[in-house]
Amino acid sequence: MVLYIVLLLTQRCAALGGWRRRGVRLSVVIAAACAGLAALAGPASAGTGPSGGSFGFTNSPPPGVAAPGSPAAQSLAASQRQLFVPDLIAAVPGGITSSQLAAISKLHGVQAVLPVDGGKVKVNGQNANVLGVPPQAFRSWTPLSTAGSAKIWSNLGQGKLVSTTTAARRLHLAAGHSYPVSAAVLTRLPFGGATALSVTGADAIVDLTRSAQLGLAQNFAVLISAPPSASLPTLMAQVKSVIGKRGQVVNLVSYGLVTASKTPVATTIPAGAPANYLNLFKASAAKYCPGMSWTVLAAIGQIESGDGANNGPSSAGALGPMQFMPGTWAEWGINGFGPPGPPDIMNPLDAVPSAARLLCAAGAGNPATLSGAIFAYNHATWYVAEVLALASEYAKNSG
Repeated sequence: MVLYIVLLLTQRCAALGGWRRRGVRLSVVIAAACAGLAALAGPASAGTGPSGGSFGFTNSPPPGVAAPGSPAAQSLAASQRQLFVPDLIAAVPGGITSSQLAAISKLHGVQAVLPVDGGKVKVNGQNANVLGVPPQAFRSWTPLSTAGSAKIWSNLGQGKLVSTTTAARRLHLAAGHSYPVSAAVLTRLPFGGATALSVTGADAIVDLTRSAQLGLAQNFAVLISAPPSASLPTLMAQVKSVIGKRGQVVNLVSYGLVTASKTPVATTIPAGAPANYLNLFKASAAKYCPGMSWTVLAAIGQIESGDGANNGPSSAGALGPMQFMPGTWAEWGINGFGPPGPPDIMNPLDAVPSAARLLCAAGAGNPATLSGAIFAYNHATWYVAEVLALASEYAKNSG
């Protein structure tokens, strides 16, 4: 499901009570994706998004993915932010008002909200859907591989454009170069790198200063995080009642499952191998860890790399869609569903089954020891909570 919002900037100016800027049509296309960071903390204030608390990293390195003591983990911990799953996204053509934002944040089951700007602009001569975000707040709503990258967030805070890997290829962007961006103004922006983002359909992000410069629609949508116990259909109805008939609300968890079912795992797939991420998670769990729900693998895949959207290497050296350290891969990597030859850490057809094998050896096939197995994959209690929460939401929304 794709949420299309077309905003006319001159109408937006009137809605803001006299805010004047040269008129430009901002056709905003948001395809809200399943995000991979589970909510760990209490409600945030309406206007600030996630707030307070540390991640609680341990010092002992895990046998699975990146060590919590790695530069990436230390950078993430230093941000002193919580981690959140964007379960819903709500949007109104005229933008989310402060009163609507406050009302949504007070709804039962809402743990955090984060408003974002947005608009369709031209980057390097081609159309691109760009979000305007507060860097440190939005960081907590992104996949782990992105949230742990100090460079990405430093570049974003310096006014650089950050894109998805797919968009960087399509727009022909290279780090260290600047490119023309045409919106309410024509300017040049330096490119700050490519990474996985939590909102599928968004090609790139800029900070709020750049957003204002470009004339993106202010607060055109709000991300909403809810606990696993919440009824998302009920919460969607409540949010809809707040934003009115003209607004739209999308279940991002369900959308994420649809996205995973349409995302190819590789360009070349052996006969009989799973062709998309959703089927790969299911087949890997069934074959390599009977008793473990496929949703656990799906949650780890989303949290680690955004289902292959950011394969690294991380600053700690982790690689591939399941973010294995090379030494761990040497022990646990197998030729799962991939082509004949040595196991390929970058190929999901090998990486996902290998993750299932590692988890199963640690006890993931038994519900009583599942939490410990996830902890063995990455030694951090917040990580276990993330995976279990997102897996639970996947289970509820998989139909």
